[in-house]
This record gives sequence, C-alpha cells and structure tokens, in this order.
Amino acid sequence: MKTEFDEVDRRILAALRNDARVSNKALAAAAGIAPSTCLARVARLERDGVIIGYHAELAPRAIGIGVQAMISVRLAKHARSEVDAFVAHLLSLREVLMVFHVAGVNDYLVHVAVRDTDHLRRLVLDAFTARPEVAHLETNLIFDQVRNKKLPLF
Repeated sequence: MKTEFDEVDRRILAALRNDARVSNKALAAAAGIAPSTCLARVARLERDGVIIGYHAELAPRAIGIGVQAMISVRLAKHARSEVDAFVAHLLSLREVLMVFHVAGVNDYLVHVAVRDTDHLRRLVLDAFTARPEVAHLETNLIFDQVRNKKLPLF
C-alpha cells in the first residue's frame, strides 16, 4: 500500500533523513506546523511503515574500515532453500553492510566493509567462494561514496 504524502510530510521526511536526531520542536518548525501536529504525523509515518528506523551515520575510517567493496554474486542454483541459506549466511557476516537481490546477470550485490585488502581477500575466499551456492563472483572496490540528500518521494 502506497502512502500519500503532502508537502508537510515531505518536509518532515527530508528533515529526518538529514538529521534523525532533530528535536520535535525543530522538526515542527522546519515543516511549518505545531509540535503536537508534528509528533502525530511522525507517529503516523512510523505506524504506516514509511519510517522504518533511525540510525547514526559513522565515519568508516574512524571505526577501522579501510576498504569497502561491492561483490556481485551469481548463484549456481535458485532453489528457495539454497537462496535462503545463502542470504542467512551473508547476514551473519559482520563485514556485510547491505545485501541487494537484483535482476540481471548476477543475483546479488553485497556491500562489504573491511579493514584492508588482505581482509577483503580472506572474506571473499572464506565466506563467498567456499559456499556451494556461489557460481561466480566479481569484486569492485569502492573508492568513495556520497549519499544523495534529496528525498525521492513520488
């Protein structure tokens, strides 16, 4: 079910996306509404599943991450049990940040964060190529990442 957004909802979501720790008073001011109205709208957006969480954005180098990569994975078979087992395995790895199930030649894109290239090599060999579900891998190093702060609400 698609939630309809008005301009006030868009301002609330944009402000929260840029700073999830913004106070309700400041959020209400940014949206141009009363704080009590803002609180009710945020609660509705959470209840409707539009806002699914809040997080802190961390500086990778400050927490020991020296290298990030996208690993493209092509599976050997697509049986539900094998796909589910592979995804569960990926989610058990602390180096895995995000898993994207994609269409095309590959089946998954896996965003990983590691200390260095030796760590990446060990991760690929031990946690990916050793899996029977995996038919093909391709690893792309990420040199930089920039988050688009524009909110694509349709």
